[in-house]
Amino acid sequence: AILGPPEVNIKSCPNCIEVTIKLPTSHLRENGKLLSLIDIYDELNYNITLKSLDGEYKRPRQKTTEEVFSTVIEDLYPSRNYCVSVEVSASLNRHSIPSSWKCVTTDLEAQQGYHKVAVAGAVCVSLIIAAVLKCVHAAGFILLRISIPRTLV
Repeated sequence: AILGPPEVNIKSCPNCIEVTIKLPTSHLRENGKLLSLIDIYDELNYNITLKSLDGEYKRPRQKTTEEVFSTVIEDLYPSRNYCVSVEVSASLNRHSIPSSWKCVTTDLEAQQGYHKVAVAGAVCVSLIIAAVLKCVHAAGFILLRISIPRTLV
């Protein structure tokens, strides 16, 4: 029997990608119940292939005993497009179909922080300008009410 392809979803994070993998379903039944691949093999191996502008890299083989699980690929460049494909195999069954490629652009950590700082800075500058204008007005330097001498009235 050929295993796969697994269902793969990816989500970007600052300088990393979170990969969620759902094992493929099996077609074997026992007592009318559909068996999962974990029921059949106890433990499965999975290989993640990462593709970017720099090339294609196979990450070291990992093991799982869960139907749905997540892993994080770290130390990636910010604001860069990465694609991921996952292949699942068992120690007794090396025949597998890899998942289709899923692509995402990694987040830029500094940019997220920059937006918060920019908004906070704009609010502070606005409050300072308003306070200075209020003080100047209270001191009588702007919006002076010029009284006309009585002789001109």
